[in-house]
Amino acid sequence: MLILALLQLAATAAPTVAPIPAATVVEYLLPRPKAFPHDPAVGRDGIVWYTDQANSYIGRLDPATGQVTDYPTPTQASGPHGIVVAPDGGVWYTGNFKGRLGRLDPATGAIKEYVLPAAARDPHTPLYWGGKIWFTSQGADLYGALDPATGQAQLFPVPTPGARPYGLVGGGPDGSIWMALFGTNKIGRIHPADGTLKEFTLPDAAARPRRLVVDAKGIVWYSDYARGQLGRLDPATGQVRDFPCPGGSGSQPYGIAIGTDGRIWYNESGKNEIVAFDPATEHTETVAIPTAGAVVRNMAVDSSRARLWLALSGTQRLGRIDLVPQR
Repeated sequence: MLILALLQLAATAAPTVAPIPAATVVEYLLPRPKAFPHDPAVGRDGIVWYTDQANSYIGRLDPATGQVTDYPTPTQASGPHGIVVAPDGGVWYTGNFKGRLGRLDPATGAIKEYVLPAAARDPHTPLYWGGKIWFTSQGADLYGALDPATGQAQLFPVPTPGARPYGLVGGGPDGSIWMALFGTNKIGRIHPADGTLKEFTLPDAAARPRRLVVDAKGIVWYSDYARGQLGRLDPATGQVRDFPCPGGSGSQPYGIAIGTDGRIWYNESGKNEIVAFDPATEHTETVAIPTAGAVVRNMAVDSSRARLWLALSGTQRLGRIDLVPQR
């Protein structure tokens, strides 16, 4: 296990952008050659789980010791994509290439897989919400919910053709589920009780929301991958605001999270940077990812330890940023 602790400050020409003071990016080199971490998730115990989509493993990193354990998925070449840790500690993932959902028991390492209906051929992002595992199916233009108690999944079509449902998150005062419709300029709100969907159309037809988060006030923040913008949607009023990424229109923002410091964190795939945006001041700061060529497809926040975890796809690494409270 090689751990690299590096401090890098990324300059930008935009006057409202500054390097993140004393931000340290810690990288964990995964021991298995050609490991391809796609999405991370963090358990209450601080253990980091991640999907290795290219090699069909679920990985486990103990940050305290640096120990990494690999668990092969029962279905070969299943392409595990998204991952989430349920309240009971069970680790759920989507088998993107084979129409599977899987649950890994952290105590034993045993994996149980659920075969989804044929229509849900490419399950994408999972979400534990209300006792069910919700998921998007990008290529099939579907979203669905699996009941672990029965093993049955209910599927819901997205009304807009070519919607490509992608990112999925729950939260806000009303407990809704929010979905990024990556093939369109729309964001969807799912009512968990019956699965019904309301679509919010973003004002720019070129917008392409990819991942999203919801803050405590119910505001939806999203990465607009196509236009290089951080977006803000107020569902109560329908108002949408854009905040240009420091890297410009080609920055390709992707993974996004709300840190324990209250800031919106996201990456710029085109710039190999991590960005922190303060909603209160609208001030933006950046830090470079030390290893070149990293694509952060998703992020995970460890709220108990004030850490932000990154899957650095394409580099055989995971990354960690220690979050500092804002003054």
